[in-house]
Amino acid sequence: MECNRRWHIIYVLIFCTVIVSFFPKIQASKDYDPNSLDDLIHERAMEATAKQRTGVWSNVSLPSNFSGIEVSAIRLRSGSFWDRGTNYSSLYIPPGVVTFPYAKRLVMAYHNLGDWSTRYFELPGYKILSPVIGFSTFDASGAKALGNGSVRVSATGDPIQIRFPGIESKQKPDPICVKLDLNGLYQFRRRTKDNVCITQGNGHFTIAVKLREEEENRNAWRWWVVGVAGILGIILLCVILRTIYKMVRSKAIKDMEGASDNGVALETTYVTTSKMPSAPMVRTQPALEQGYAP
Repeated sequence: MECNRRWHIIYVLIFCTVIVSFFPKIQASKDYDPNSLDDLIHERAMEATAKQRTGVWSNVSLPSNFSGIEVSAIRLRSGSFWDRGTNYSSLYIPPGVVTFPYAKRLVMAYHNLGDWSTRYFELPGYKILSPVIGFSTFDASGAKALGNGSVRVSATGDPIQIRFPGIESKQKPDPICVKLDLNGLYQFRRRTKDNVCITQGNGHFTIAVKLREEEENRNAWRWWVVGVAGILGIILLCVILRTIYKMVRSKAIKDMEGASDNGVALETTYVTTSKMPSAPMVRTQPALEQGYAP
């Protein structure tokens, strides 16, 4: 009984392991957490600018498994940031920008997610046309190497601009700017004719276009096919595991019966389909006690 129970537990564990590995692509999207990426950028940006001269952009290196994500950072003083602003690559921040809460010194990180954009951010019903470009700011006033956390910036005058080159402006439907939140929320914004998105604060931005109805239906049909195939795969896997379990259990029973037959002195016989022990019938002969006869 104990042996059978152990085999049952082993089969359940094997079943769970196979099921988890059966859907790597469905679970993959959960593995790309924007908040975790933001924390990594925060840490690496602080390390890269710890000994960097104020007001100079520097490249930030990420682990090799993040190859393709471009990150740069700059250390700024709040006063000069207000007076001059800053710009780098596709990002332009005009003068007159304040931080909340106030930070005497801050570090700004610019990041272009490139081909990783659609892994970290999803837009149901829309197609992302450009890489996701974002910028974040961190309080660097404290003595700690990693600073005191994120701060929010707000433009009091001209808006902040993010440029997206290489987007066709004449395609239909019209592309729009999207501000993406780390928690999965998004806001649509107007796009200028030069493929420039404007904003009053920091965040992640991209240009997207609404999918046509037939494209949405095609995508929905693909997900249905994947779902049905997954269910059929689970059923087939259950049948295979159950068959293996029965085969192993039957073999274990036969082995136990063989061991039992070898250890029993009595002969065995079959009654219908049941196997039972048997012994030759011997009648005990009657005998008088102490030789007494009436």
